Amino acid sequence: MRISLFGPARAHRDDGTSVSLGGARLRALLAALALRPGRTTGAGALIAEVWDDDPPADAAGALQALVARLRRALGAGAVTSVDGGYRLAATRDDVDLFRFERLVADGAHALDDGDPAKAAALLDDALALWTGPPLADLPARTGEAARCGALRDDAIRLRLTAGLALGRAERVLPELAALCAEQPLNEALHTLHIRALRDAGRTADALDAYGTVRAAIADRLGTDPGPELRALHGELLSGTSEPPLRAKAPAGHRGASPAGASPSGVDGRSGTGLPGSGSHSDGSRSVGSLSDGSRSVGSLSGGGNHSGGNHSGGNHSVGSHHGSGTGRPGPAHPDAPAGPVHPAAPADPGSTHSAASADPGPAHAPRPAPTSGSAHDPGSAHAARPGVVPPEAPGRPGGNLRARLTSFVGREADLRGIGEDLAAARLVTLTGPGGSGKTRLSQEAADRFGERWPGEVWLAELAPVAEGATVAEAVLNALGLREIALHSTADKALAAEPRDPDPVRTLTEYCAGRRLLLVLDNCEHVIDACAALAERLLTHCPGVTVLATSREPLGVPGELTRPVDPLPVPTALRLLADRGAAARPGFTPDDDPGACAEICRRLDGLPLAIELAAARLRSLTPRQIAERLDDRFRLLTAGSRTVLPRQQTLRAVVDWSWDLLEPAERALLRRLSVFSGGCDLTAAEAVCAGGGVEPLDVAALLGALVDKSLVVADFSAPAARYRTLETIGEYAADRLTESGERDAVERRHLSYFREYARTADPYLRGPEQLRWLELFEREHDNLRAALRRAVDADDEPEALQLALACVWFWMMRNYRTEIRSWLPAVAALGPDPFAVPRPALLPLDLTPLEVELPFPPGQLDEARRWIRTAGMAVWEESLDHLARGDDREFGAAVIAAYPPHLPQSGARPGLVRPFAAFLTGDFDRLIVLLDELVDACRAHGRVWELAFALQLRAKALDDRAGERDFMGDVRESRELFARVGDRWGMAEALSAQAESVSRRGDWQDTARCCREAMALARELGAHQQVPELTVRLGEAVLNGGDPQEGERLLRAGIDEGLRMGQSAIGAVFHGRISLVACLCHQGRLAEAGELVDLMLEPATTLPQELVRGVLLCVKGWLAARADRGDRGLELARAGLDDLYAHPLAEIFVPRIGMVILPVVTALLTRVAEHDPAAADPRTPVRARHATMLLAVNRGVRPNQTVPLERAEMALAETVCRAVLGDDAYTAAYAEGGGLTPQEAAALVRDALN
Repeated sequence: MRISLFGPARAHRDDGTSVSLGGARLRALLAALALRPGRTTGAGALIAEVWDDDPPADAAGALQALVARLRRALGAGAVTSVDGGYRLAATRDDVDLFRFERLVADGAHALDDGDPAKAAALLDDALALWTGPPLADLPARTGEAARCGALRDDAIRLRLTAGLALGRAERVLPELAALCAEQPLNEALHTLHIRALRDAGRTADALDAYGTVRAAIADRLGTDPGPELRALHGELLSGTSEPPLRAKAPAGHRGASPAGASPSGVDGRSGTGLPGSGSHSDGSRSVGSLSDGSRSVGSLSGGGNHSGGNHSGGNHSVGSHHGSGTGRPGPAHPDAPAGPVHPAAPADPGSTHSAASADPGPAHAPRPAPTSGSAHDPGSAHAARPGVVPPEAPGRPGGNLRARLTSFVGREADLRGIGEDLAAARLVTLTGPGGSGKTRLSQEAADRFGERWPGEVWLAELAPVAEGATVAEAVLNALGLREIALHSTADKALAAEPRDPDPVRTLTEYCAGRRLLLVLDNCEHVIDACAALAERLLTHCPGVTVLATSREPLGVPGELTRPVDPLPVPTALRLLADRGAAARPGFTPDDDPGACAEICRRLDGLPLAIELAAARLRSLTPRQIAERLDDRFRLLTAGSRTVLPRQQTLRAVVDWSWDLLEPAERALLRRLSVFSGGCDLTAAEAVCAGGGVEPLDVAALLGALVDKSLVVADFSAPAARYRTLETIGEYAADRLTESGERDAVERRHLSYFREYARTADPYLRGPEQLRWLELFEREHDNLRAALRRAVDADDEPEALQLALACVWFWMMRNYRTEIRSWLPAVAALGPDPFAVPRPALLPLDLTPLEVELPFPPGQLDEARRWIRTAGMAVWEESLDHLARGDDREFGAAVIAAYPPHLPQSGARPGLVRPFAAFLTGDFDRLIVLLDELVDACRAHGRVWELAFALQLRAKALDDRAGERDFMGDVRESRELFARVGDRWGMAEALSAQAESVSRRGDWQDTARCCREAMALARELGAHQQVPELTVRLGEAVLNGGDPQEGERLLRAGIDEGLRMGQSAIGAVFHGRISLVACLCHQGRLAEAGELVDLMLEPATTLPQELVRGVLLCVKGWLAARADRGDRGLELARAGLDDLYAHPLAEIFVPRIGMVILPVVTALLTRVAEHDPAAADPRTPVRARHATMLLAVNRGVRPNQTVPLERAEMALAETVCRAVLGDDAYTAAYAEGGGLTPQEAAALVRDALN
C-alpha cells in the first residue's frame, strides 16, 4: 500500500489501483495517521486534526466509526487499535511526503559527493511525487505544508544545479529564466541562471542578466548584490570563467591532472566544479549548507533570497560559494574528487591539446586524437583526406543526442542496470518486442551516463536503412563524417556527391583514437551488418563502446544482452497518466482506475501501445478504449506524425517484425496463437508441427522467435514455457485465419488438451496431487480455450470428456464460476438423460473418463448424466433450487438413476446421489441414501469414493446431534484418504473431526485439528477452506480461554473471507456471528451492534430472508441487554417474519428455530429480568416460555460448551426461577423437554407475539 499526501490524501494498492476513500473526514484521518507511519497516534490528537475546532458531540464514537470505515477501505490490518489510539501499518517510505524528503536529501548528498547524474535521477523522482499541495486534507498543518513547499523549491534548485553540472546548460535555461522572473530577489537562482548562460556560450546575455538582478536589488532594497554574484560578474568581465562544468569521472576512470593544474580541479576549485559544492575555508563541504558548515536539506532557502530580508549573507543556498568556492584560487577540500579538465583551445591551430582526456579509459587505450581534424595532426582521422567536413567546430561539445520532447517515465532499475552493463562490457544490446521502449531507454541511458565519454555520445538511427551494405554509411552520417566533395561547373552551381569507397575503414580510422559511446538503434532488419560493424569497431577501436537496440541479440562475442520487458502495471499507469494528461488536460487514471489498469494490462505494458491509447483519450473515455481493445489494431492508429511510419500505428509496429521472419518461423508464430496462457515444448510440438514444420524443428524455431522478441520464454517452472504478448498473439491470430489453417490447428489443440486433462484427473486424488494441481493450474487457460472451441463447434463428446476431466480440479480450487458456466453449456449440446423416456441403465464398470473416445455403449448417456449432476455440490449455497418443482423432480430422477446394485452407484457421478436429497426436500431420507452409498463403494472396491462417502455421512450425522455415533466414519475416512495420499481428503476429515470434538468442549483438540487442516489446505492451494478453518480455530482459542488471540483469529478469518468474495461468504457470516458473541461476552455491546448492522447490509449477507431473520433476532437480544426490551421484542418479531417469508419456510424454519433458540431464550430472559416483581402480566408468560425454550436448548446442546451461551442459559434459569417460583419453573422445564423441533419452532413464534 502506498499513501499520497500531496493533493487530496490517496491510497494505492501494490498493483497501482487506487483505494476509494470517500469523504473529506476519511481522507483527513488517513493523512493524520500517515504523518506518523508505524507510530501510535492518540485519539485526542486524531479528533483535533480530523475535526479541527468543531468535533462532534460523541467524538470518540465518531472517530471509532471513521476508523472502521478506513479499515474497510484499506483492509482490516491496515489500522490497528492500541492503548489510547491507533496506528497505521506503514513505513515512512510508504508515504510519498516522507519519500519526497528522503529523495531530496539523497539528491543533495549525491550532488555534494560530486555525482550530479545520480543527483538528477533522485531529484527527478522526488519532484515527480509532487502532485498537489501537501496535506490538503489537514488545513491546520500550515507549518508542515510550508516546510514542504520550501523543500520543493530547494529540490528544484538542486535539480537545476545538477543539470548544469552535467553540461545541460541549454536545457535548464528556460526553467531558470522562469524562476528568476517569479523570484527577482533570489540570488541563488540568479547565480545559477547567469552560470547557465555563461556555460551555454552566451556571455553577453549573462552580463545583461547580472545587470537586471543588480538593478532589481538596488531598486527594491537599496543595496548591492552579494559577494557570490559580484564574483561571478568579475569572472564574466575578465574572461577567466571556466568552460561548461562537467561531473566527476566514474571510479576507475579519472584522468591524471595536467602539469600545473591543481590536483583537485581547475584554479583550485573542487573537482566537481558544481555550483554550491565548493569547499569552505575550514575544509568542510556542504550543499546548500548553513554558515556553520553543517549539511542541511530543508533549510536551503536562506542565503541569497532577499524576500527573507537577509541580504548580507549568512546562510547561502544552492549555487552559492564560500571561500575557494567562488572560483578564485583557494584551497580545495582534501577529499574533493579530481574532476575532468577542460583546457582552453590551443592558440596554434596545428597544435595538439595540452591536457589529457578527463576519462581516458583503460591504460592501454590510445591517446584521443584532437577533434579539430587538423591536417597537421597525424592522429586525426582526416589528416590526409582533403574535402572532409569535420564533425564539429573546435570548442563545441560533440555528440548528437537530441532533447526528448516528452517526459521519461519509470525504468529507473533498467537505467541503473544499463549503467552497470556499460561499465562491465563494451557491447550492450537492449532487446525486446516492437514498441517496448528500447529506443527511448537507450537514449536516456546514453544521456545519463554520457559523462563517461565527454562530448562523444553518438546516435545512429538505422530504421530508415534499407540494406545492410549502407549501415556503415548511416553511422558515418550520424557522426557527421560523410565526405562531401565540393566542385563548381559552368552549368551548375555548387553540387555535392558522396565519396567514400570504404565507409567501414573511414569509421574505424576515426574511432581508433577516441573514447566514444555509439548507440546503434533498430538493428533487427540489418542484424548481420550491424553485428559485423560492431565487431570491427570493438576489435580495432579499444575506446569505443556500443549500445545497440534490436529485437534480437547481435551475436557478437562479449555482447551483454539486456531484455527490455514490458512496463509493470503501476509504471504503465504512470505513463498513461502522463501522456493522457497531454492529450486531454485534466485526465487522471483515478477517474476510472479499473479501465485504465485493464488498458495497461491488455496492451502488455508496451509503452508505444499505451501512448497510442493515450492519444485516443482526446475522443474516448478509458472504458470505451478498454472495451475496444479486441480490435486494437484498428483502434490504435493515432501516433505522432513526426515518428517513423512503422511507429505511427500498432499494426505497423508488428508488421515490421513479421516481415523479418522466415516462412517456418511465421508458420510457428501464427499457430502459437491458438494457445492461451502459453505452452511448453511438448504441447508446441504436438499442436504446431505439420505443414512445413517438422516436430524436431519446433524447438529451434521457438528459440529463434524468442531471440527475435516475438515469443517470451519463462524458465520459472521446471519445463520452460513459451507465450506471446497479447498484442503479438492477436496479430498472429489474424495471420492464422488468413492462412486457412485455423480449423486444423484448433482441432489439434483440443485433442491434445482433452487427453491432457483426462490423464491428469486421477492424479488429483493421489500422492502426486500437489504436482498435478500445479500442472492443471498451469494449463487452465488452455483447457478453457479448448473447451470453448468444443462447445462452439457443437462437438458433444469432446466437450463432455474435457469438461468432466476439469470438474474435480474446479471443485478443489473453488472455481465455482467455471462450474456454473461450463457445465450447463456442455449439457445443452445433447439431450437430457433424466427426461422421460429415460435411457436404459446399463451396468458400467468404468467411468466416462476411464474410456477413450468415441464413447462405448452406455458411456455417452452416463457422461450426459454426470455433466448434469456434477454441479450439485455447489447448489447447496443457493436455496433457489429447492423452491422449484422441476428441480425436485430432477433430484428424484438422480436418486433413481443410481440404484445400489449397479457398479456406477459407487463411483462418480453416483456419489452425488445424497445431494439429490436436498433437491427433493426429503432430509429424512438423507441418512438412508448415505448408508447405501457407503455400502456400494465397499462392494465395488472404490477406495477413494468410500472415503468420500464416509466423510459425507459423518457430517450429516454430526448435524443430527446424538442420532448416531459418527466418529468411526471420521476415523476411517481419514485413514483411507491418508492411504491413497489425498491431502484434500485428509483436510476435510480433520475439519469434520474438529467440528465433532468442539461439541464436547475439547477446545485444545479442536484447535489442533483446525491447524492441521489449514496447513493441508494452504499446501494444496485450497484457499477457500482457509477462512472457515481460521474462524473455527478462533472460536476454539476464544472458548479455550484466550479472548485476545481468539478475537484476532476471528478477524483474520473474516478478512481473508472478504478478500475471496462470494466463495467465502459463509465463512464471513460465521466469523462475524462468532465475533458478535465474543464482543458481547466482553461487554463491548456497541461494537457488537455496529457489526450486526454491517451484516444487515444486503451486499454482505447470504440468502436475505433467512440471514436477515437471524440477525434481527440477535439485534433484538442486544437491545434487550441495553434495557430496551420492547424494542428487542419488536426486532425479534420482524426477524421471525422474515424467516417465515422464505418460500421454503416449512423445510428450514424448524432447523433455524433450533439455531436461534439460545438468542430468543436470552432475549425473553433479559425482558423478564427488568420486571422481577412481575408488574407486567406478560412477564410470567415470557418467563414460562423462556424456561421451556431453555429445556429444548439444553436437550439439543447438552454440553453448553460456549462460555457466552453457558452464561446466558445460567442467567435464564436464575431469572425464570425468581419470576415463576421453583414449582412452576420445574413444570415448564419438563414440558419444554418433551417438545419436537417443529413444536419448539412454533413455541418460538408464540413466545415473541
